[in-house]
Amino acid sequence: MVDRSVHAPPRTKADEVYGKLRSDVLAGRREPGSRLPFAELCARYQASAGVVREGLSRLAEEGLVVATPQRGFRVIPLTADDLRDLTEVRLLNETLALRSAVVEGDSAWESRIVQAHGRLERTPQTGAADPALMDDAWVTAHNAFHAALLSGCRNRRLLSIALSMRDASVLYQRWTLSIGQDTDRDAPAEHREMLDAALARDPERAVAALRAHVGRTTDVLLAALERLPADAGA
Repeated sequence: MVDRSVHAPPRTKADEVYGKLRSDVLAGRREPGSRLPFAELCARYQASAGVVREGLSRLAEEGLVVATPQRGFRVIPLTADDLRDLTEVRLLNETLALRSAVVEGDSAWESRIVQAHGRLERTPQTGAADPALMDDAWVTAHNAFHAALLSGCRNRRLLSIALSMRDASVLYQRWTLSIGQDTDRDAPAEHREMLDAALARDPERAVAALRAHVGRTTDVLLAALERLPADAGA
């Protein structure tokens, strides 16, 4: 199973630095559009420039950072056009992977999605210290649930692409939560509908639930982007 929400212990220094870089970007500790200077990163992660460059290159392949000629790397900026493009590509791949998972998933897959959904339901979305920010534990549980849903897909390449697109969308979710929220939304019910459809082995219903879920999230984020500070974009 490919699950990007839970990482195995790093085997090399390059794996360790990549994991920390990735975590910092997804957690919002690196602002959208901000530069990623080698000297600072080497000092922060106590690693060589080559190791840091390898980690950044891997993140660029995942679409979490961008490389600019003669200017190094930076975190991807947040823009409405990019979000629309990301949502389109994400839905193309994620719905294919989900449809495959619902049809091909075995009993172990069913157990994974039930367990992952249980963890998600038990985890508060925001932390007590700052209700305007997503709690790291909830982000992990949320990603794990969606990854578990897709994990029944037997096409590993398709699954990897779908998970990468989900990772990129996390940046938008984290940075826009404090600016715009859909107070009338029942996200837990949306997650429950996806779970029920998957367990019922109904691919059409599952895909429809996923499309509605992602579409509503995108609408909320697009509205929030209009109120996002200009320096969070390009």
